[in-house]
Amino acid sequence: MVERNAYLLLEDGRRFDGARLGSDATAFGEVVFNTSMTGYQEVLTDPSYTGQLVTMTYPQIGNYGVNDEDRESPEPAVSGFIVREASRLDSSWRSRGGLDAYLSDHGITGIADIDTRALTRHIRSHGAMRGAIATADRAEDELLEEILAQPHMEGLDLACGVSTGDPYEVPAEGEERFHVLAYDFGVKAHSPRLLAERGCRVTVIPAETSVEEILEIDPDGLFVSNGPGDPAVVGEAQDAIVRLAEAGVPVFGICLGHQLICRSFGAETFKLPFGHHGGNHPVKKLDDGTVEITSQNHGFAVRMGEDREIPGAPELEVTHVNLYDGTLEGVSHRSLPVISVQYHPEAAPGPHDSRYLFDDFVTLMEARRSG
Repeated sequence: MVERNAYLLLEDGRRFDGARLGSDATAFGEVVFNTSMTGYQEVLTDPSYTGQLVTMTYPQIGNYGVNDEDRESPEPAVSGFIVREASRLDSSWRSRGGLDAYLSDHGITGIADIDTRALTRHIRSHGAMRGAIATADRAEDELLEEILAQPHMEGLDLACGVSTGDPYEVPAEGEERFHVLAYDFGVKAHSPRLLAERGCRVTVIPAETSVEEILEIDPDGLFVSNGPGDPAVVGEAQDAIVRLAEAGVPVFGICLGHQLICRSFGAETFKLPFGHHGGNHPVKKLDDGTVEITSQNHGFAVRMGEDREIPGAPELEVTHVNLYDGTLEGVSHRSLPVISVQYHPEAAPGPHDSRYLFDDFVTLMEARRSG
């Protein structure tokens, strides 16, 4: 019989009792759900999940353990982890340990043996909300009071807190063709790696790097990364995006980077009810009707009008839309070398439908060089 020694409490008072996983510290955050069937270590280490308690909808998590190759950042980024069943055994030739020990070693609090289906349906009906994972001896009324004192995700600047403190380089694989600057707002390791595979030397720079410093470097391209928090309060990159684009430097953004690019040219962003988190989101590419299965992780989106125009940003053209809810998923600039998507084309472990976007970015840099 499972020992119910922990519980998850939501800000509306809904309680789920379960078994402690990982650390026994109290964890606070916004409760969201992810529908991916694999890739739980990539989820745990995705900096875009900073400040969130992530629920996995797949029923068993941890069956292939954890390893050193699948990390998207050196440490787990989630505030807490919620699963239906945590596998007691890990079976993979790459495994270096189990999920429970991995969470404990990194001070991450989790909870298992709760009804994640009921929790997911609750969030879908009522929206993502603040919550906490605590040991069963914590008084519920006191915990609820602490939850209600936590900040909402709207207006929260988390990106600068997860950015690198100092620039670092990812060398090109094979012959170096281009030098790309990557604005780090929570960049996942796979993005620079895919650029490196295409002959790009990537210099990852802190979120607070000034536009003057970037212009002095004169890169071949600018990559604007994913990241956590509200894009409306991340202003550091917007001037650099516009000034480099106007100078003819190709700009490519994903997730938060997409939102920042759109805001740079006048668009608005808004909070989604429960966000898009998972590896199975269908996105339509408007120029040829192709449907891509995409990996997504965001709680905000760029506002789009019913005619697929972007209010406040007439220079941006809609290139991709979400087939679940019709939200904006991609744009290109009508006259400048700028492209961006809301989803994650670098997705690991997958799907890989959208990796052509990295090739499109390289094509833009080739066109600039050939003049």
